[in-house]
Amino acid sequence: MANKPKMAICWFGGCGGCDEAIVDLNEGILKVTDAFDIVLWPVAMDFKYHHIEAMKDNEIVLSIINGSVRNSEHEELAHLLRKKSQYVLAFGACACFGGTPGMANLRSKEDIFQWVYSESPTVVNPKNNIPQEKTKVNGNELTLPAFYPQVFPLNKIIDVDYYLPGCPPPPDLIYNVVSAAISGDLPPKGSTLAPMTALCDFCERNKTKPERLQITMFHRIHEVQADPEKCFLAQGIICLGPATRGGCGEACIKINIPCRGCFGPVEGVKDMGTKYLSALASIIEGKTEEERKCVSEEVIDPVGYFYRFTTASSLLKKKRETKKA
Repeated sequence: MANKPKMAICWFGGCGGCDEAIVDLNEGILKVTDAFDIVLWPVAMDFKYHHIEAMKDNEIVLSIINGSVRNSEHEELAHLLRKKSQYVLAFGACACFGGTPGMANLRSKEDIFQWVYSESPTVVNPKNNIPQEKTKVNGNELTLPAFYPQVFPLNKIIDVDYYLPGCPPPPDLIYNVVSAAISGDLPPKGSTLAPMTALCDFCERNKTKPERLQITMFHRIHEVQADPEKCFLAQGIICLGPATRGGCGEACIKINIPCRGCFGPVEGVKDMGTKYLSALASIIEGKTEEERKCVSEEVIDPVGYFYRFTTASSLLKKKRETKKA
């Protein structure tokens, strides 16, 4: 085991689905453990941070990090793994772009704490207690990580070598990444380890898309019975397939749910939401400006539609971003 290359897997601010996706390799996980000595995987094994601190710099070949950076513990461990690793992989939408937790950047830390610990209908907190970084209990001091004012994608905190998007990434792409790490056949630094083209290029429904799309009314997916073979946009249902990188296996579309963009933007696009919004605006149909405005106002939650996974890495975040020391 000592001669095996070392791998670390770690979960920051996320739901845990990315760790489950690794488990979903099924028997393929045995090939991973045959090839690598897993030295950190908090969700599955009992390792401590001091075990990593004791290692030499670059001793870990590959660190797979999922989840966004929301607190001081996340940042501290990110820097530690960067120091000890030859390669760092941002794994999943939260690590790559900030993910759905990034939408919290539209609210202040104070707003979030007020809702979670005071105003939420299910909360009973008569003293209005909120978590403190340091608390004295029976003469001892207890500490919690500092909660940052905003969510950060991993590359805003440390240097990232590779990206594998998805919510979560599919098993076939995970296995491809691990196989490339085993063989040493890795692409240039900074690469996203998924196809470069849009999801529509892989979608079976693309052939049903009319040559010129015209949308006169938007429908939310629960409001209609969507045709399982017809392009969602042609049915007036917002689908981010035209602006989203392919490679997910069209998992949502195959169960008649439109794409929401978890694979992030296609190659070369910096702000996915802006790109998609401009394209969508061009196919809204109406005889007058007022009619077109009425159609556009049917999009009830623009951020939730166009920036669901990328708020923290988009142009929107600059309204609230504070520079970290």
